[in-house]
Amino acid sequence: MVERKVEYSSIELLASVASRMLEDKKSVFVGTGLPMVAAMLAQKTHAPNLLIVFEAGGIGPLIPVLPISVGDSRTFWKAVAASSMHDSMSISQAGHLDYGFLGAAQIDMYGNINTTVIGPWEKPKVRLPGSGGANDVGSLCHRTIIIMRQEKRKFVEKVTFLTTPGYLTGPGAREKAGLPEGTGPYRVITQLGVYGFDESTKRMKLISVHPGVTVEDVKANTGFELLIPEAVTETQPPSREELEILRKEIDPTGMVLGH
Repeated sequence: MVERKVEYSSIELLASVASRMLEDKKSVFVGTGLPMVAAMLAQKTHAPNLLIVFEAGGIGPLIPVLPISVGDSRTFWKAVAASSMHDSMSISQAGHLDYGFLGAAQIDMYGNINTTVIGPWEKPKVRLPGSGGANDVGSLCHRTIIIMRQEKRKFVEKVTFLTTPGYLTGPGAREKAGLPEGTGPYRVITQLGVYGFDESTKRMKLISVHPGVTVEDVKANTGFELLIPEAVTETQPPSREELEILRKEIDPTGMVLGH
């Protein structure tokens, strides 16, 4: 008997991919939306002891249902502490956060992020929300995971404004700027694939393409020279168990997943 193919949306794929990057007994700084979904999925599957930290001060909760925002009362449910934004950022500054989730309007080959302005600062084409806590996360968490849409105008040769540092200009640049050694971008997840950073050059490299996506699709939507290994794998799609948890336990109303 042929097994029926599991149907899933692109956002469910992103959530499952991001969740698998989070390890048990590690800590993660989580923002509103998809990062929350990914962290909750990890906690409900392979990482029950994942310590989730929210910007508004919820530290170590066991979230029952997807919160509306990082300040929602559900981010404090069964938490280790109901604290403050100051304490959440201090945990990061002290070096206790393993992972941090970020979004971006622009990213370059070294993982530098722009969420401030598109175009010249004096007269920008678009004014964006700015940093929020993103600079703190990108500067101080051990590993940052960036989730964003991939297009040539977003994957650029050089960001028009440096909001959050990646590897800046390459090897050793973060440390020279005074940032903690061993920190920096870890993975970039888009609707096309998953990317990492080369250990020696600190440049972005392709790790896997999502089902139905080709390497040529990736190249066509990248505005810089991407490192592409000889063997590119295909991203593992969400399992039936992950989809059931996402749809029935985490986001039954479809607030983020849209089902």
